[in-house]
Amino acid sequence: MLARSPYVLTSVRPFKPHPLLRNSHAQTILGAYWYGHNIPYTARQHLVLFEDGDQIVLHDDCPKDWKPGDRTVLMIHGLGGCHSSGYLVRISHKLNSLGIRTFRVDLRGCGAGHHLAKRPFHAGCSDDIAHCVQTISALCLGSPLTLCGFSMGANIVLKLSGEMGSGRIGGVDSVIAVAPPIDLAYCCRNMNRGFNRLYDWDFSRRLVNLVEGRLAKDENFYDGFRFTEKPGRIIEFDSIFTAPQCGFESAEDYYAKASSASVLPNINIPGLILTADDDSVVPVEIFDKHPRSGSVELEITRGGGHLGFIAPKSIVPDRRWMDHRVVQWIASLDSRKVSSE
Repeated sequence: MLARSPYVLTSVRPFKPHPLLRNSHAQTILGAYWYGHNIPYTARQHLVLFEDGDQIVLHDDCPKDWKPGDRTVLMIHGLGGCHSSGYLVRISHKLNSLGIRTFRVDLRGCGAGHHLAKRPFHAGCSDDIAHCVQTISALCLGSPLTLCGFSMGANIVLKLSGEMGSGRIGGVDSVIAVAPPIDLAYCCRNMNRGFNRLYDWDFSRRLVNLVEGRLAKDENFYDGFRFTEKPGRIIEFDSIFTAPQCGFESAEDYYAKASSASVLPNINIPGLILTADDDSVVPVEIFDKHPRSGSVELEITRGGGHLGFIAPKSIVPDRRWMDHRVVQWIASLDSRKVSSE
């Protein structure tokens, strides 16, 4: 279990980019590669078993004074990430210090579950997260649960929330999504513009390396699949690998069925979509194109890039504005519920 840190929840001022990081790409790149913490791993691991025999891992960080009925949070990483992604580790630690129990998931084939799943993850795997919710609800009887996703993981939690509609899955009562690519086809086309091609190449390289790493240990891992030519773009990777391996007819079919945009009007729990107006990976105009439920607030910051949001110390002491905004929103859920009763 994590020991309490001196973190104290305070009101978060509006985002303002660090004066040396006003550029979207600078925010995005530094946000990804500046780890910025020294938090030891102390989580307890739980395996989630699917009907097809695959397994994934949940990383459970439980504060010492947490008790059943207290809030829990299920956190889902983005493309190329895992439970040890810097933003998950930092935000989990801040939530733990406020007495909130967190579960960081490794999607299929990621992180600690690298060799536990034959079927790869994809951007619409809300059914996998629903299984995680059921596991957490059995471990935390009577506890409310917030779904918290980042980038690709943000699309997944919105999709699950929309699929729930007016029903319920486990203890889920709220959802927060940071930089969600709600229209995957549009975001993929946007990745082929200008400097964005660097992100397109980087993401596809990570995905290819992930697949080839498994094949190096077991050449039959994907039933004889091989790259005849390495894809250099995400749409190429999804056409060659993701779509056929996950049961979609094509990349276009995958994007249409996995995007959360079509179910956003059906979300019936309190939600927050947090994104930046200069995000190069998830262009802000997609949120004007697709209607959403009145229960979901859209917060657009001026600057911040993709999962960057690095601010001056005068705004937040550790410069990680996104962390504090996410923690503040989640921590306020129960106080809002009490005040409304």
